[in-house]
Amino acid sequence: MAAFDFDGTITRGASTVPFLISARGFLPVAVALVRTLPGLLRAAVMSGTAADDYKEQLFVRLLSGTPNEELARKGRAFAANHLRLRLRPEVRRRMEWHRERGHLTVLVSASLEHYVEPAGEILGVDGVLATRLAVDAAGIVSGRFEGKNCRGAEKYARVVGWMRGNGLAGAGQAQAVLWAYGNSRGDAWLLGAADHAVDAGRLGKLGALRRFPTLSRVDGRQPVPPRGGPGR
Repeated sequence: MAAFDFDGTITRGASTVPFLISARGFLPVAVALVRTLPGLLRAAVMSGTAADDYKEQLFVRLLSGTPNEELARKGRAFAANHLRLRLRPEVRRRMEWHRERGHLTVLVSASLEHYVEPAGEILGVDGVLATRLAVDAAGIVSGRFEGKNCRGAEKYARVVGWMRGNGLAGAGQAQAVLWAYGNSRGDAWLLGAADHAVDAGRLGKLGALRRFPTLSRVDGRQPVPPRGGPGR
């Protein structure tokens, strides 16, 4: 199977702030970013849990109290427009390359499930693993994460969970061969644990995943060296 990151891999650029603007408007998002600037700077420098905490705080500030159905509707509209404007054709071709060989494909992203899931439907993938927001019994979004932000080690945990749920791992059987595509340090754990890892970023030797084979090399049909991951 093949697991693809979303922001910067399937699409050009990030999606979180553009989605928030589409959902809440430019001015409220701009005000929230200015008021939380110290947290934003800390998240940029420290990454990891600091980035997770800042992201959750931003969602609480901007999305708390929103009906889930409203946010889902805006997510579907955003997904269609975002893919229309920012889909990377070379990565779409790579997804088709996997499908032609009978491989399953999934999106795995720290971006919100509200729009990554409809993007996955448009792309025709077999599964979507993304960051979820908690929703109460009345269908109102709290802005807080349901579970963990889907980045770093959580990405690999989600992928393995999906594989087990679909009969591709566990129960004494060999785990299916895993391809992984990413572009940032948030994808490093997943790529490091995959059998075949591909740097789909556009920075080349300046990128965070420069130790992995690049997408251009894979598209040239050169073999990708297999990588052993934890427990493999």
